Amino acid sequence: MLETIEINPPAQPQFSVIWLHGLGADGHDFEGVVPFLGIPSRCKIRFIFPHAPHRSVTINMGMHMRAWYDILNPVLGSPVEDKDGIENSCGLISELICDENSRGVSTDRIVLAGFSQGGAIALYMGLRYPERFAGIMALSTYLPRMDDAHEEDCAINRDTPILYLHGSMDPMVSISMAERSRQILTELGYDVQSKDYPIAHSVSQDEIADIGNWLTERYDENGG
Repeated sequence: MLETIEINPPAQPQFSVIWLHGLGADGHDFEGVVPFLGIPSRCKIRFIFPHAPHRSVTINMGMHMRAWYDILNPVLGSPVEDKDGIENSCGLISELICDENSRGVSTDRIVLAGFSQGGAIALYMGLRYPERFAGIMALSTYLPRMDDAHEEDCAINRDTPILYLHGSMDPMVSISMAERSRQILTELGYDVQSKDYPIAHSVSQDEIADIGNWLTERYDENGG
């Protein structure tokens, strides 16, 4: 199973957030954000930050780094995508979900979250997983294998709330790519709450506050 960093509440967790980092980062990337989310102490939430496996990344001259899948084409959303790598990472995240289930947190009390490449995995997996999540959080990211989404999404997940936040000045994942992804999700019937910030490929203080409020809402609706 993937190595992870965990932040546990003082009492027995009733809810979990599995938060995936971006390309070349690791599980520590968002660990420091948790204290600034402003989540009330009554919310018994476990945060899990897994480390992606090391793999060769084509657009980075084949360098080995932590990545959830290979990037074969600098044009995101192109027909040439690493489906095997995406599916492999989904399998690894499934193990974490099953582990949470065994620890008493059902899938409908788990938020699947991610930034950039991690957010792409969260969206891809969240649409296809055979159980409903408490929510999907997509930060500065895009929906991979867009053309397959209409045929592969799982109906049981279509009422899963999706928080889709993006930087309007993002040079890595363009705002147009985010808008296209949101449109597809909306067409599929998902409840997409979206907001853009005047930032590049990063997370702002206002965004962190919005994330904290949304997670608190998910806890109250599903785990409180």
